[in-house]
Amino acid sequence: MVGSIKNFMKYRFLLGELIKKGIKLKYRRSYLGIIWTLIEPLLTMMVLTFVFSTLFGNTDKSYPVYILSGRLLYSFFSTGTKAALKSIRANSGMIKKVYVPKYLYPLSSILFNYVIFLLSLVVLAVVGLALGVWPTLYLLQAIIPLTNILLLSFGVGMILATMGVFFRDLEYLWGVALMLVMYASAIFYYPDRLMAGGKGWILKFNPLYCIIDNFRSAVFGEAMDMTMLIYSLVFSLVAIAIGLYFFYKKQDDFILHI
Repeated sequence: MVGSIKNFMKYRFLLGELIKKGIKLKYRRSYLGIIWTLIEPLLTMMVLTFVFSTLFGNTDKSYPVYILSGRLLYSFFSTGTKAALKSIRANSGMIKKVYVPKYLYPLSSILFNYVIFLLSLVVLAVVGLALGVWPTLYLLQAIIPLTNILLLSFGVGMILATMGVFFRDLEYLWGVALMLVMYASAIFYYPDRLMAGGKGWILKFNPLYCIIDNFRSAVFGEAMDMTMLIYSLVFSLVAIAIGLYFFYKKQDDFILHI
């Protein structure tokens, strides 16, 4: 453990450079650059609000905030884990030439997307204030689900990064799995009807939904659900443990498959 910490501290500056590189490459050929971090979730929120408010008769004034608070967290989880999955193969040239701790690549992929995600929360704050969703003391709870989703994304990302080296088709399979995760995360619908129909377990066993629900509680001024908090946190820590174990066990074989 001490050796791992010393190794991380030795290469922490490289991690910072990889994070900067990831942000620059993401918006390299975009005219608006990182401003898209603010525009994209806003446009998505407007489309979803129009569809589910106008066409389905949802008149809740705070509904756009509900959509946006879920959409932002799901978007980070999706883009972060996808980037981590491809991180080893994407940096195969550097891996073959110089020694760098390989875990830095999936870690930096998660972190640079997390930085972008945190910037996009500005949109949520502005929309919330515009629609009368005022901050309360419960908003301080938001740090917990925001940290939790980072842990979950890192754990899942490490598992995917390891498997992605050996199974190239995983990239496409994960895209399909993310679609299922999205629909099971109550991003653009209220979970009440699903709960009333006896199918609430679909949501409660989804750690991402648990994190989103607790984040929404902080945004809308409510106490978090402690059961969902504990479940999602334990799930995240277990995912990290499994991801690190398999990554370190298989990392010496990466060179043979990239």
